[in-house]
Amino acid sequence: MRTIGTPIPGPGRLETLRKLAPNPFPRFVPFLTEVTQRYGNVVAFALPWRSYVFVNDPLLVKDILVTQQHAFVKSLGTRALKYLLGEGLLTSEDPRHRKMRRIVQPAFHRERVAGYAREMERLAEDFADRLRPGEAFDMHAAMTELTLRIATTTLFGSDESGSTRAVSDALRLMMETFPYSVLPFGQLRQRLPLPSTRRFNRARATLDRVIYDLIARRRKDGDGADAMSMLLTASDPETGDRMTDEQVRDEVMTLFMAGHETTANLLTWTFYLLARHPEVEKRLAVAARDGDRDFVGRVVHETLRLYPPAWLLGRENPGDVTLADGSHIPPNTTVFISPKILHVRADLFADPMRLDPDRWLGAPPPPFAFVPFGGGARRCIGEEFAWMEASIVLTSLARRYRFAMDTSVEVKTFPSVTLRPAGPVPVTARPM
Repeated sequence: MRTIGTPIPGPGRLETLRKLAPNPFPRFVPFLTEVTQRYGNVVAFALPWRSYVFVNDPLLVKDILVTQQHAFVKSLGTRALKYLLGEGLLTSEDPRHRKMRRIVQPAFHRERVAGYAREMERLAEDFADRLRPGEAFDMHAAMTELTLRIATTTLFGSDESGSTRAVSDALRLMMETFPYSVLPFGQLRQRLPLPSTRRFNRARATLDRVIYDLIARRRKDGDGADAMSMLLTASDPETGDRMTDEQVRDEVMTLFMAGHETTANLLTWTFYLLARHPEVEKRLAVAARDGDRDFVGRVVHETLRLYPPAWLLGRENPGDVTLADGSHIPPNTTVFISPKILHVRADLFADPMRLDPDRWLGAPPPPFAFVPFGGGARRCIGEEFAWMEASIVLTSLARRYRFAMDTSVEVKTFPSVTLRPAGPVPVTARPM
């Protein structure tokens, strides 16, 4: 426990600039890992344009996400996502966020999510049927295509994956350009006629046309069982307000990224880990055939621990904040929490780099030591949807195939909005 108001230790500005420039994102994980080893689990550092605090302690994570959540707002990085996602649940602040969450929540009620499961199973089995044993393919591209079909079917009520490929392309471009948008002059860069900016603007305009066309069709067709139809007919239980087309567009785009991009990454990293741990892969095949959902769930837990798609959470404090341990955070500081680093603390998870689904059979980790979906009032609304989709796809594929790859080649991570593979993940399907 620090004395209240004690400055937070950390590296100097010059050292930080040398280690993080010119683009901090690819360097964040090794940098943050190093500074926590040197200074502890609360570290202050700064770049010429911004001051930061990194928090890697479950008690303080809870303090930021729950106890003192109203002292913080979304970070600059999250606000930069508005250029693609608009004022959806991910990017909006209270009171709009609170109101929109009340409206969107019914689309992810447990019974509604259970209804989506049938489409998930059908599409996963169709994907498995089309695999060619012995033929190499890119697992990340394949999982992106599959989760795209699942997202469009459950969100839009029909397989719109052909027309909405623009959505996937725009998300990919967003991942590539996002790190630059949070650097100095990042917003100016978005206004310059650069080739990357023009490509992104064209993709965004295309996906807007697709989404607004779907909204118009749903309004004309009436009620349906998909999430978009739910959003169009839902109303705020307190005020009775319904969503405008623009609000529906923003929420659909947000849900699409959460239900497509992140789940594609989760599944890709799961099959990558299984290829490198054949003993776990064999147990999973048996569990998938026997309907052992518990073991499948534990495998998903381990992937979320080692490769959380939402690898970095950011907040900013407009005013002074003193955390529960006495650490003082000056106003207008960006506060980071990294599940990627928190989830491998050796004092929280024994032998943390080992893939061990059975670690989840014992006592759970301390509260807020495992936060792949965030926490508090802004915890991911699609968490149950993601769990179900990942478990269904994993079960459908694992009971029929194992996916071999050259384990001497390590697939690097590309930390951007989500934790993507840095390149292709080449695998070959082998019948079980």
